[in-house]
Amino acid sequence: MPSPQRAASGRLVVLALASCGIVVSLMQTIVMPLLPEFPRLLDTTPGGAAWLVTANLIAGAVCAPVLGRLGDMYGKRRLLLVALAVMVAGSLIGAVSDAFAVVLGARALQGAAMGVVPLGISIMRDELPPERVAGGIALMSSTLGAGGAIGLPLTGVVAEHFSWHWLFGGAAVTGLLGMAAIWRIVPESPVRSGGRFDLVGALGLSAALVCLLLAITQGNGWGWGSIPVVALFAAAAILFAGWGWYELRLAPPGRGEATRQPLVDLRVSARRQVLLTNIASVLVGFAMFTSFMVSAQIFQAPAETGYGYGMSLTLSGVALLPGGLMMIAFSPVTAHLSRSRGPRITFLIGAAVLMVANLARAVTPPQLGVVIAATTVTSIGAALAYGAIPAMIMRAVPVSETAAANSLNALARSLGTSTCSAVVAAVTTGSVMHIAGVEFPTNAAYAVVFGIGGAAALFAIVIGVFIPRDRDVAGGDRRRDDLPLSETDNDQVRITP
Repeated sequence: MPSPQRAASGRLVVLALASCGIVVSLMQTIVMPLLPEFPRLLDTTPGGAAWLVTANLIAGAVCAPVLGRLGDMYGKRRLLLVALAVMVAGSLIGAVSDAFAVVLGARALQGAAMGVVPLGISIMRDELPPERVAGGIALMSSTLGAGGAIGLPLTGVVAEHFSWHWLFGGAAVTGLLGMAAIWRIVPESPVRSGGRFDLVGALGLSAALVCLLLAITQGNGWGWGSIPVVALFAAAAILFAGWGWYELRLAPPGRGEATRQPLVDLRVSARRQVLLTNIASVLVGFAMFTSFMVSAQIFQAPAETGYGYGMSLTLSGVALLPGGLMMIAFSPVTAHLSRSRGPRITFLIGAAVLMVANLARAVTPPQLGVVIAATTVTSIGAALAYGAIPAMIMRAVPVSETAAANSLNALARSLGTSTCSAVVAAVTTGSVMHIAGVEFPTNAAYAVVFGIGGAAALFAIVIGVFIPRDRDVAGGDRRRDDLPLSETDNDQVRITP
């Protein structure tokens, strides 16, 4: 039984890391309430304003795997502080500038914080007592969705009543508080893989991700069959193929200080459990984000549409608040289910809840109580699925690659949400009505969106069924999922004092 001092220390570590996770997830949503206003505020076009989201997404996708590998090599706490520092710098720049190009750069710097959540999960695996690991990673993983849902009411209030600069200033303050908490409470992990950083692999993956995410996020505006979008998809395919070939030629992590290690160990990533979990994560990210994207639009649409409620930014954020709270409240439930039934079963339950919630919204009338209840149920499903995913990943990778593996999974979830954004934009602009000269999506368009979200969750369930069951541990009777995370795959680890 852990001592009271150790238990209290573990709770503080979880609290500090989870708080930073919420701060980081806010970076993805703080500009969304003001996207329609940014063309006027920053003297740009609506397409230019959309880049405030795209730049943040691309920077986060690029930084997450890089920070994850560097964390495994040189210290997870150290790189977590670096990521928060870059986010704070971007927030301060955005808080004092009115130039579009400068604010766009600030949003890109804020995206660097995407690596905080996978690094935090990895620190928990290294530092927490075994009995607290499952609950800690479930809470940390849930912050990816909960922060956005909780942040929308806050950003809505700021957008309606204060200068938009306060959005960036507030992000800087919360980032500094997070850094202070990490510096004071969270110890540095002694688990290091060593080796030399794979700069070529980092540049190759970055180029491939930029091409892919640009094509996904800009496809609706540029045209899915346009030459630039087709060329970007083709370039992404070529770059990913070349990057994979190069990564496979490098020595696996842990083969010595002088050996250049791959940015992503594809031998481990190709393991059936890791590969299928990452694919399922893309689909779960898609199924979750349909609700977050569409619900706010439904709440704010005028009543003349037949489905809207004409809410203000603040009220629509308040209507979304129960979903964010449920994601946090259900993290202990996720941990309990993962311990008692295994994370795979927990994931399947969460994906099933997402499927039912999306399909129900596709066929039920958009009554206010129904919309709020369905949004809340969607968040519960996301909490269960998101909370189980890191445990599924970490039981299949060595301790020395925890941060890199979790960063790759965070990237998979980000690909799901960005793909969802593109699909929602394509469907809702393809079926519109005009009210007082303004275009609004039809109710049928939203039904199609939720139908696609339900289908994505169904495919996640199918893939989850094929994720390997718990395996017997050689020389013992306990199943792999019954083992504390710290007891699995401890090969290729170097402990530094």
